[in-house]
Amino acid sequence: MLELDFRKQLKHFELQAALELSSEIMAIVGPSGSGKTTLLNSIAGIAQPDSGSIRLNGRIFFETNRKPLKIQNRRIGYLFQDYALFPHMTARQNIFFGVGRQADTSHITELTELLGIAELLNNYPHQISGGEKQRVALARALAAQPELLLLDEPFSALDDETRNNCQQQLVRIHRLWKIPVMFVTHSRQEAAKLADRIVQVDRGQLTVLAMESSI
Repeated sequence: MLELDFRKQLKHFELQAALELSSEIMAIVGPSGSGKTTLLNSIAGIAQPDSGSIRLNGRIFFETNRKPLKIQNRRIGYLFQDYALFPHMTARQNIFFGVGRQADTSHITELTELLGIAELLNNYPHQISGGEKQRVALARALAAQPELLLLDEPFSALDDETRNNCQQQLVRIHRLWKIPVMFVTHSRQEAAKLADRIVQVDRGQLTVLAMESSI
């Protein structure tokens, strides 16, 4: 269970985040500059709130007047909008980056098969397509077996067919792993298709939308 109750002052408004997320898929929608990515970054530890608290499964990520938990200790998978793959590393090296040497990695073989990238593991990012990069980045985000998955506009740069395939893979992985998933999108249609709940962010204010009125 992810529990958010924090505030962070941005340039033109204050982000006020108060919500809970269980083992479901939550879509975050809203105009550019509304605070969506800051919301994800605050959970991940890239940005720090001004006050309040962030907790995941009882572990405190952030609390007022308390030292924030380090990023590497949060057990969060984060898929960035540009995928952020290391160009000098193969797909395999990218996926295993950040996985401890003593960690059980048997699940990673299952991941690469599930995502259809097993044959790409020796390729470098410049040798694979946008959809393949997205799947490699998703495998990397899940390789350390996170307790929460964050995705920042993960499908925005893909063509329609590739986007649909990647969306299906995300849903399939969620059914298998049963971890909370929070993803940012500009598409209300995509949000309605994938999410169990939709939250709109507008100038830092969060509103849960009724699913039937979200399209």
